[in-house]
Amino acid sequence: MKAVVLAAGEGTRLRPLTDETPKGLLDVGGKPILSHCFEALVDLGVEALVVVVGYEGERIVARYGDSFAGVPIAYTHQHEREGMAHALLTAEEHVEEPFVVMDGDGVVRCDLDRLVDRQHDPAIDGTVLVEEVSAEAAREKMVCRLNDRDEIVGQRQKPADPPDPSLVAASVQTATPQLFDACRRVERSPRGEYEMSDAIRLRIEAGATIAAVRCEGWLVNVNTPAELRRADRLVREKTE
Repeated sequence: MKAVVLAAGEGTRLRPLTDETPKGLLDVGGKPILSHCFEALVDLGVEALVVVVGYEGERIVARYGDSFAGVPIAYTHQHEREGMAHALLTAEEHVEEPFVVMDGDGVVRCDLDRLVDRQHDPAIDGTVLVEEVSAEAAREKMVCRLNDRDEIVGQRQKPADPPDPSLVAASVQTATPQLFDACRRVERSPRGEYEMSDAIRLRIEAGATIAAVRCEGWLVNVNTPAELRRADRLVREKTE
């Protein structure tokens, strides 16, 4: 199984830290955020990494070269920041079988093997890592509605009135190549981007079975200075 890491964003909410540095290279616990991503995926046993770069992407290529811990890396480029569904499409030529997708700003300490195990079930078309958060935090996330088999049957992107608490999509998913077809059918969102949440919605509407896997541990998507500090603190607490 290959993994696609989406690392093209500008990290505007992290400025001035990202004025000349992609947020994937910001330090968390003594190493770049992307190193945490790659380590989690290598531990998962992926056979290759496909890294989508964009803003200051040449710095990422220079930092990691063509492999990480013996796992080969291929790079694709998102030249315009048009959302995660658009970014994923740049990796399509590298993927032929079920694969992992990981946000390049996520520091994850969860058992990701459970996602891959569920993906191996012939009845499952994809999986999404979910975590329970407050209603306030859910207003900035994709809120998932599950059935009694922990399959996603509905979702809302950044709702104004989410449940408290809410289950939200969180940084990692697995998918079949049919996800690329859904990404091609996504229309621009009100903020002008092609959203991954819309691609997942289209897959569900087409009859795909997308399983939610609850995060038993912790994760932080680093989008703000406060989240950067939180991720750094959590990593250092675990290593001391």
